[in-house]
Amino acid sequence: MAISVVMPALEMAQETGKLISWLKKEGDSVATGDPLLEIETDKAVMEIESPGDGILAGVKAAPGDEVPVGQTIAWIVRAGEAPPTDETVEAGKTESGRKMTGPSRAAATTHAVSETLPASQAARISPKARRLAGEHGVDLAAVRGSGPGGEILASDILAAAESRKSSHAATAPANSGSAIARLMAERTTQSWTTVPHFFVVLDVVAEALNEARQRLGPETEKSHAVKLTHSDLLVALVARVLANHPRMNASWTEDGVRENAEVNISVAMAVEGGVVAPVIKNANRIKLGEIAAQRQALTERARTSKLQLADLSRGTFTISNLGMFGVDSFTAIVIPPQAAILAVGAIVERVVAFHGTPTIRPMITLTLSNDHRVVDGAQAARFMKALAETIGDPLKHLSL
Repeated sequence: MAISVVMPALEMAQETGKLISWLKKEGDSVATGDPLLEIETDKAVMEIESPGDGILAGVKAAPGDEVPVGQTIAWIVRAGEAPPTDETVEAGKTESGRKMTGPSRAAATTHAVSETLPASQAARISPKARRLAGEHGVDLAAVRGSGPGGEILASDILAAAESRKSSHAATAPANSGSAIARLMAERTTQSWTTVPHFFVVLDVVAEALNEARQRLGPETEKSHAVKLTHSDLLVALVARVLANHPRMNASWTEDGVRENAEVNISVAMAVEGGVVAPVIKNANRIKLGEIAAQRQALTERARTSKLQLADLSRGTFTISNLGMFGVDSFTAIVIPPQAAILAVGAIVERVVAFHGTPTIRPMITLTLSNDHRVVDGAQAARFMKALAETIGDPLKHLSL
């Protein structure tokens, strides 16, 4: 039986995906796991694998098409078999009746959560589209859905809102920016308006941190062919402290606080049009050289828009370092469902009191933003104190 190739849902609240390219031609033989196509989401360009063995047939989407998640875009058939003409696939199953896994199952799940409205308003609407309609004051009864079965998508709401603004404005609306920029705006607004933030700021002596980079840098370059950065050192040190402060590594869920078994550090990186935060997995368990190598590889993939879903998932704590831009200090917005994000400023020589005497020492300002539903002030303060002590003697905690 034929196996459907559907537009997968790779991110929360994703409703469409843009087909970038087919990596196989119609009529080519494919095997399970073969790279089949590339799609673009709000975060990155991602490679999708073949869901089965057979021949690629019945291709229904071309590069550049925006396709609703869950919609069939091609079929994998047996030799001599014609692709089905009916695109309707039972939710959660392939055409052969087998239960979907991975991206295909995720796509079906995404459509399963869409809401049904009275016929006088619309056929169906996704939760995200309903929320956007409320935020932009869009009348759902006046919106024509572009999704399967007339389902109203977030893009339909945004288009309606933009059209309404255009009709009331003498000038054209401002450019909404890249997909990444729009995603950032949406998520940071949601976090800032729903997460009760509080902040803890601490100035830390960075002398030992500088010495650790000077000492371990040449060894890292020799063993892993990568230049060691202060960010690498901080990822390693923060991860090791988090292992002893599980509340700081927890997440807020609908059922309350969940402490995560893994320590996965998201590292904020600037890309064209916004910021992404790829993840270094199990950062408390791997050595410094491996952290540096992973960070360099993730940076390169982010720069070339080649980040994969696995690169961006399962983060439990975020570090955002603007020190390389000469920023003394700043506050960052928590990335739900994570409990905290650490903002790192530049290492700057300052006059400080040392044993009662004014002394010039390299200092770094750390600002911890916290979700008060998960973390209280004492927990955040204990974490920062432990982190400062660890930064004061990094070689004790690190190995290549």
